[in-house]
Amino acid sequence: MTYCVGLKLDRGLLFASDTRTNAGVDNIATFKKLHTWEEPNERVITLLSAGNLAITQAVVSLLSEHITSVEDSRATLMTAKTMFQVARLVGSAVREVKEIDGEALATSAESFFVTFILGGQIRGEEPRMFQIYAAGNFIEVSEDTPFLQIGEHKYGKPILDRVTRSDMRLGEAAKLVLLSFDSTLRSNLSVGMPIDMLLYNTDTFSTERQVRIEQNDPYFRKLSQSWSDKLREAFSDIDEFEV
Repeated sequence: MTYCVGLKLDRGLLFASDTRTNAGVDNIATFKKLHTWEEPNERVITLLSAGNLAITQAVVSLLSEHITSVEDSRATLMTAKTMFQVARLVGSAVREVKEIDGEALATSAESFFVTFILGGQIRGEEPRMFQIYAAGNFIEVSEDTPFLQIGEHKYGKPILDRVTRSDMRLGEAAKLVLLSFDSTLRSNLSVGMPIDMLLYNTDTFSTERQVRIEQNDPYFRKLSQSWSDKLREAFSDIDEFEV
């Protein structure tokens, strides 16, 4: 399984994903699930993936191949005029992979299960973020709920529901997202470190604020311990139930 989060904030976008893949208790590996395409001063596009690893890798490879194909006249991630068009391109790539591999997967009792979080900015419009489903259709993040989750999301959702605000600073949002990951890591062994994270400031058109957080990262370990301590303190401060 996996866990990925995307936040759309007033100051920009934040993306984070774990890197664990699990094909059984004795077959665990690390794979990157945060993918970026960048054209300086023009566009930044980020894609988070969850689900069948072979399918998600095929979708990402197909999108990249279209960019470099000299014989391909179709629009690509680098020529699409809007992020909505980019979302449609990702949806089309999902359907194309399904057309190629879907029947074989069904024959072997494998499901065509993938979801993506797509976000970025193209010059001339504000940053945008979408969730794309296995059918190739998609939704756009709303102002009421400025975050998206895919994969094993239930453990990390409560803190996002309670704390997320669109006016958060990106550093503050990164703290929140890492706490969401901490809760998930404690409750689900199919999600694992390292964590890949990208903080994107509006109108920078750069992926320079990208980091991989390892198991022994000093900030993450301090964050996790502090959160545990604060939760215990808050619990102790609440009056006990009486009948």
